[in-house]
Order: sequence, then structure tokens, then C-alpha cells
Amino acid sequence: MTHVLVTGANGFVGRALCRALLAAGHAVTGVVRRPGQLESGISEWVDASVDFAGIDAYWSAGLEVDCVVHLAARVHVMHEEAADPDAAFQATNVAGALRVADAARRHGVRRFVFVSSVKALAEGDAGRPLREDDLPAPQDAYGRSKLAAERALSSYGDESGLDVVIVRPPLVYGPEVRANFLRLMDGIWKRVPLPFGMIDAHRSLLYVDNLADALIHCATDPRAARQCFHVADSETLSVEGLARALARHLQKSGRVLPVPPAWLRLAGRLTGHGAEVERLVGTLRLDTARIRTVLGWQPPFSADEGLAETARWYRSTH
Repeated sequence: MTHVLVTGANGFVGRALCRALLAAGHAVTGVVRRPGQLESGISEWVDASVDFAGIDAYWSAGLEVDCVVHLAARVHVMHEEAADPDAAFQATNVAGALRVADAARRHGVRRFVFVSSVKALAEGDAGRPLREDDLPAPQDAYGRSKLAAERALSSYGDESGLDVVIVRPPLVYGPEVRANFLRLMDGIWKRVPLPFGMIDAHRSLLYVDNLADALIHCATDPRAARQCFHVADSETLSVEGLARALARHLQKSGRVLPVPPAWLRLAGRLTGHGAEVERLVGTLRLDTARIRTVLGWQPPFSADEGLAETARWYRSTH
């Protein structure tokens, strides 16, 4: 049995990971900002300090942990209010992560799994699936902060001996998903016409329970030491294919219109949403050969199974 400490344990991915760890027989401590956020069987650690400023001082003397999975982060926001977004992302995603890593090492933790993002690398794949060693070119403050955190943590691991493992997921979906994926399901549910019929660009996605399974491998498998892994579902989907699959599982007749991508790009430029449209019409595929080869990992669920479970949750709330 491994004792895993999970930051951001009450988040979308954190909840799925904690459930999976418990089901696999591991001990779990979850770090949260407010009490009463975790399911039965998980030891709760409340840390309300800003960007984990107090985590070292308040680490219990009796808390022995084998691995930390660091999920807590400042994520991409639709309506940014920070005067300096880069500074805000760096404070949480870089400085905060380093504080957790340093506290972990000081208290005998051997491995630190940092959940980064494909946005640390790129927003598109330029014709072939992205590999872990491709030249990074993040396009926004969130992606830049994740890349900076990867580099800072790797350097810290080299200097201190802490085993740092980096995981880069693409867009993660599943029950309780929020943001753009939820808005897409809302549109399908309400039979809003969606202009995706001519978008053939394929994108890697990741079902949350597949990510949880991969993170357990990264936390417990000795072969994961000091590696960086891309993780995704086995299948890639076009935006049109995703919309039609969700419509089928939502038991709705989706209305997908054949709008040329060039028209969508023009509309994006005219409305100031060019970057968002480009992400919609562009390809973003991940090469997951490394985690499959090094760890022998395969996603336990197909994309269709993940979409079906996500749609089942959505139908239960409507």
C-alpha cells in the first residue's frame, strides 16, 4: 500500500483520483482549502494559506507520505480580472508548486507527481501528434506558468534528489465537468445549432477516470521515475464527431451545421475570439507512446465509454 497526498483533492480530477486510489487499496490524504470537502476514507488536511505558504510549517510530524500528486492550480479563466495575469499564474502554479515540493522533500516524500497541461507545450500539433520532447511554445499565461513550473520542479528535483514526474493531459472530461465541455453539452441538450459540420480537425481528449488511472501508475510505478508523460484516450475525435457522439449519448438529435472553417475564423477575428476559434478548428493530438512503452499503461476506458458516462451524469441533473 502506498500513502498518496493529493493537493486539490476536492476538484474535478482530485475527486476521481482519490476514489481510484481508495479503490486500489492505497491510503489517501487530501489537501483542501475548506473542511468537509472529501469523501469517507480520505484523511483531510485543510490548508487555507495563499499559494501553500504554510504547508511546510503545518505538515504534521506523524504524516508519512510516499508520493504527492499536485493537482491544485490556478486554471484558465474566461474573464480574467488580474491586472497581471502572468504574475497571478506564476504565483500559484510555479511558486506554490515549489513550496509543496520542498515541504514534501523535507518530510521524507520520495516522489512528486506534477499534473501539468499540454498547454505548456502548444495549442496545436502542426501536422503530427505532440511528443514530450517537442520544443515548447505556450500561447497564454496559464500555459507559460505550467511550463515554468515543469522546469522549476525538474531543476529542484535534480538538485534535491526528489523524484519529480510530470504528466501533461489534454482537455479532461467526465461527470461533473465544467467550462467549455459543459457548455457544449448544454447546447446539444437545448438543440442549439452547432457550426461544427465541416471541422475535420481531430483532438486528443482524456476521460477523467483514465487520467486517474494513469496518475496512480505514475505515483506507484518505479519505472516512472523522473519521466514526463503525455496521457490521452486511445481515440482522437473531430469536433463534429465529439458533438455527434455526445448527442447520441444524451439521447438528443444534435443539430450540426456545415459551416466552413474559414468562416468561423473570420467570425473569430471580427468578434475578438480568434484564439478560441483557432483552438476549435485546429488539430491537437498527443503522442502517448512513452507512457505506454515505459509503464505499459493503457487507458482502461474507451472514449465512447467515457462520453457515455459523462452524458449519463448530465442527464441525471436535467
